[in-house]
Amino acid sequence: MSNPTAAMLVIGDEILSGRTRDANMHYLAGKLTEAGIDLKEVRVVSDDRAAIILAVQVLSELYDTVFTSGGIGPTHDDITADCIADAFGATIDVREDARAILAAHYERAGTELNAARLRMARIPDGAGLIDNPVSAAPGFSLGNVHVMAGVPSVFQAMVASVLPTLTGGQPLVSRTLRIERGEGDIAGPLGELAEAHPALSIGSYPFQKDGRYGSNVVIRGVDAAQVDAAIAALSVTFAE
Repeated sequence: MSNPTAAMLVIGDEILSGRTRDANMHYLAGKLTEAGIDLKEVRVVSDDRAAIILAVQVLSELYDTVFTSGGIGPTHDDITADCIADAFGATIDVREDARAILAAHYERAGTELNAARLRMARIPDGAGLIDNPVSAAPGFSLGNVHVMAGVPSVFQAMVASVLPTLTGGQPLVSRTLRIERGEGDIAGPLGELAEAHPALSIGSYPFQKDGRYGSNVVIRGVDAAQVDAAIAALSVTFAE
């Protein structure tokens, strides 16, 4: 059986403008690999309502699970929650359980729960809350879509809340072999290796150092014995 599949939707003009470097994709990919869930696609969209709705609808149909990051804060451009509601045809309003979480948090901090902060309690009807032990404002899950904050520390905490609820598969095993030859020299043997091991993912990542070309060949799969056998075969080929 193949592993469950996932996609990630990164939302925010600041990512596309280059102002902010996204760290959440790298983190999520690692955690999903450990859980045996294959991250198949990552999309980045601007703070545009139509683009977010379309991306959510497409990804939720294509993959078992979708994770979003960004756009659930208190400012005017935080429109993700409304877009997710629209994508699923759900109503959205301030929900009492989310309000209670925020009220308790801001009371402890001695801060007013004003109208802007209360926007973070707007949750689509039928959604389940995602715990946020970092800054209290919850994410939420609707259908197979898990909606999370863009701040890396909060995103990571929310991933930790969601992952135990998902059905995983076999964790991927990854091995890397550094070969001091250019890709033009290794392409043929790599193609033959890929044909001999169709269940494995074999990738070549070239580099140049001190005027010499080389490549890091990464072999991944769910069967450690197969991965090790492929690495061993490759080592013998380029040791000759």
